[in-house]
Amino acid sequence: MSATTTSTRTDAPPTAPAPPPAPRRRRPLRPGRVLLVAVLALAAVYFLIPVYWLVVAATKSNGSLYGSFGFWFDAPQLWHNLGKVFAYDDHIYLQWALNSLLYAGVGAVVATLLSAAAGFALAKYRFRGREAVFKLVLAGVLLPSTALALPLYLMFSKLELTNTYWGVLIPSVVSPFGVYLCRIYAESAVPDTVLEAARVDGASEERIFFTLVLRIMSPALVTVFLFQFVHIWNNYFLPLVMLSEDRKYPITLGLVTWKEAADRFPELTQYTIGGAFVSVIPLAFAMLVLQRYWRTGLTEGSVKE
Repeated sequence: MSATTTSTRTDAPPTAPAPPPAPRRRRPLRPGRVLLVAVLALAAVYFLIPVYWLVVAATKSNGSLYGSFGFWFDAPQLWHNLGKVFAYDDHIYLQWALNSLLYAGVGAVVATLLSAAAGFALAKYRFRGREAVFKLVLAGVLLPSTALALPLYLMFSKLELTNTYWGVLIPSVVSPFGVYLCRIYAESAVPDTVLEAARVDGASEERIFFTLVLRIMSPALVTVFLFQFVHIWNNYFLPLVMLSEDRKYPITLGLVTWKEAADRFPELTQYTIGGAFVSVIPLAFAMLVLQRYWRTGLTEGSVKE
C-alpha cells in the first residue's frame, strides 16, 4: 500500500486596496454658535486692547506718548525706560515691588491654608453651630473690603500696628470667599470613605489634612490662591489707610503717588506706565504657571464600590 501525499498550495489571492475614506462632512455652522464666537471675540478684544496699549506705551519716550499714534510703536526703548523706572528715587520702585510680593505672596499662601482648614472642617466635621458659622462666612463674602478698612484702621491703631507690614498682612490672610469655595469643594471631592480608611490605618487628623486632603483639594486651593493673590496685589485702599511711609507702599499705591506728582515732574508719566507694565508680569506669570493645576478627578478610582 503506497501512500501518496499531495501538497496543496493555499496562496491567498491578492487583496484589493482599501477604498479611500469617505470625506468628512463638515457640520453646518449654527447661528447660535457663530453669535457665541463673535461675542467671545469682542470680549477678548475689549480686555486685550488696554494690555496691548500698555505694552506699546511702555516702549515710548515721554514725548512720544503724546506725539505719536497710541497703538503703534515709535522708536522703542523699553529697556531704557525700565532702567529709569527702577533707578528713580534710590530704587524705590524695587522696594515697592518687594513689598507687593511680600503682601500678596505671604497673604495668599496663609489665606489659602486657613481657607482649606476652615472649609474642610465645615464640610466634614459635625459640631454645634456649624451652619451659623457658615452663614457668618457668607455674610463676610457680601461685605466689601473698603467698608472694613476704616474699622480695621481704628482697631490697629489701638494695637500700634498702623504703618507696619502687619497692618496690611493680617487683614490679607482672611478670605471668606476662600472658605466658602473650600467647603463646597470638600463636600463633593473628599470622600468620607477615604477619611475613614485613613483613620483606621492610624493616621492623625493633622496628617490626614496635610497629606491627603490638601492634595485632593488642590484645584480649589489653586483657585483660592490666585483670587487672593490678585486681590492683595491690586489692593489700594487698605494700604492707603494703613501706611504713611512710602518705603512700605505696594506697587499700586506707589504708582498713584507718581501719577499725582506727574504735573510737577512730567517724566513720572512714563515711569508710571513702565511701572504698571512691570506690575502686570507677576500676575500673568502666576496665571500661566498655576493653571496646569486646575484639573478635576483627582480621586477618581481611589475608592472601590
